[in-house]
Amino acid sequence: MDYIKGKGAQINVANKFASSHLSTDSLDGIDEELIQEKPKTEVFKETPKKIISTNNSPDIGLSASINPYQGCEHGCVYCYARNSHEYWGFSAGLDFETKIIVKPEAPALLEKEFLRSSWKPKTIMLSGNTDCYQPLEREYQLTRKLLGVFNKYQNPVGIITKNALVTRDIDILKELASNNLVQVIFSITSLDEQLRQKLEPRTASASKKLKAMETLAAEGIPVGVMNAPIIPGLNHHETPEILKAASNAGASFASYTVVRLNGQINKIFHDWLKKSYPDRVEKVWHQIQDLHGGNVNDTEFGRRIKGDGKISEAIKNLFEVSKRKYFKNKSFEPLETSHFRRKGNYSLF
Repeated sequence: MDYIKGKGAQINVANKFASSHLSTDSLDGIDEELIQEKPKTEVFKETPKKIISTNNSPDIGLSASINPYQGCEHGCVYCYARNSHEYWGFSAGLDFETKIIVKPEAPALLEKEFLRSSWKPKTIMLSGNTDCYQPLEREYQLTRKLLGVFNKYQNPVGIITKNALVTRDIDILKELASNNLVQVIFSITSLDEQLRQKLEPRTASASKKLKAMETLAAEGIPVGVMNAPIIPGLNHHETPEILKAASNAGASFASYTVVRLNGQINKIFHDWLKKSYPDRVEKVWHQIQDLHGGNVNDTEFGRRIKGDGKISEAIKNLFEVSKRKYFKNKSFEPLETSHFRRKGNYSLF
């Protein structure tokens, strides 16, 4: 198959829960050329009973998150969320970025949670799994409606995104920020546009993210940068310039994670690497293994996020030096929970 432009994954890997799988890996015995077109996006609607997901991972700063979309058109080839698409009966490969599950009832379900007498205000992260500002958000506006609910009840919210579309909601974000109820983190993997287009093809360019960061910061909305994932042999050297650019754009927070290739992402990333950077396959692969005790996958708390070993230490040192240089005396303030309105102040639905 030719390289599919505009897509991260280049294959559909088998779903581990499926009893059978249609594959085109071996074309022996096929008399005519197999015609394969670029897959188009399909939308599926889901009506869950609850919208807030919880976790107790020590690697994640927040215990609650909301994902109004499952699957993501951004197509980041390394995305850890790909494996979750298998629970919906899809592949973690091309299906993840072309078969998107939308949750239209998400705003109403969030309001239902806030109306419970047992609800205790706490920060909820939008995009705990997939990006809440992915392309379909322009049409469905679920994230904007969710922000309206957060604002109505004055419950704090954190946002992490790779899309500049977040500036569309600057009116609501300003209101939330006026009471210290929101923080927006932009994930920037690379300033190299050629690498970005291959690695995460439908995300906003780094320049657009930085411009969006600058726009929000100018309005008093706290912004930060997540340099993630750091992939040795591809983008590990960019950390100083990424942190410098983010700080200049108004960011007051910076963090990072290293790449890990759990589950089917192992096959998806290796296939992508062979097709995108055939001259670096062995170098990149072995360095990723070095981060995770000899494996490319990792489930050990702490190490799975920051890595271990000499390469991990070099990444950490470069990040810490850069952070001290460009983020001196900068930090996020803890978000406020004391403003929560037990019954809201007006009806949204």
